[in-house]
Amino acid sequence: MIFVNFKTYEQGTGESAVALVKVLEQVALDSEVKIIPVLQPADVKEAVENCRLEIWVQHIDPVTFGAHTGFTLPEAVFEDGAMGTFLNHSEHKFEDFNDLKSASERAKKVGLKTLTFAADINELERILTLAPTFVAYEPPELVGSKETSVAKSKPDVIAKAVEVTRKVGIPLVVGAGIKDKQDVRKSIELGAVGVAVASDIVKSEDARREILELIEGLK
Repeated sequence: MIFVNFKTYEQGTGESAVALVKVLEQVALDSEVKIIPVLQPADVKEAVENCRLEIWVQHIDPVTFGAHTGFTLPEAVFEDGAMGTFLNHSEHKFEDFNDLKSASERAKKVGLKTLTFAADINELERILTLAPTFVAYEPPELVGSKETSVAKSKPDVIAKAVEVTRKVGIPLVVGAGIKDKQDVRKSIELGAVGVAVASDIVKSEDARREILELIEGLK
C-alpha cells in the first residue's frame, strides 16, 4: 500500500493532479498494488470522476454545517467522492488533542477512513485511543529529506511503533524521506503495511518510473 500525498505542489494541483492520478491508476492496475492519491479538496471531485482509484483528501476540520469560513467540511469532501482523509500531518497538525479527536469523530460519522499521523511513540500511543483506520509514524524532521529516510534513520522506532500498533490491531504506515525500494522494503520487513510518499513521486520528472521503483520494495 502506497499513499501519495500531492500536497500543494504545482505538479499535484488542478489538471496536473488529474493527470498524475491517471498515471498512478494505470500503475496500480498493472501491478495490483493499492495506491491511494491524497489530494487537495478542490481536486477531489474531478479526480474521482476520471479514475477508479480510492481518492483521499489531505485534511478535514472538526466542523459541522454553519459559519466556518475557510474550513474543510467532512460532508463536502465525502460528497465529492473522497473515501478517506489524512489527520494531524506534520504540516497541518492539530494544536489541541481534543480538536484532533473531534476531527476523527467527524470523519467517521460521515464515512471517511482516516490515516492519523504521529511524530513519535508517545503521540502514537495517544492517537491509537482514537481508533483511526490507519496510523502513521512520520518524524517531522525527516519530511521532505533528500539525504535520508525514516527507514534508514529510525528503524528501531519503526519496530517499536509496529509493536505498539499490533497490540490494538491498527495497521501502521510509515513516511518521511521515503525515496527508493530499499526504504519501502525495510519498512515492510519491520512490520508496516505501507508507506506515505510525496515529493519523490509528485515532483518527479517521471512519476511512473518512480512509483514502479517503490513498488519493487513491496515484492
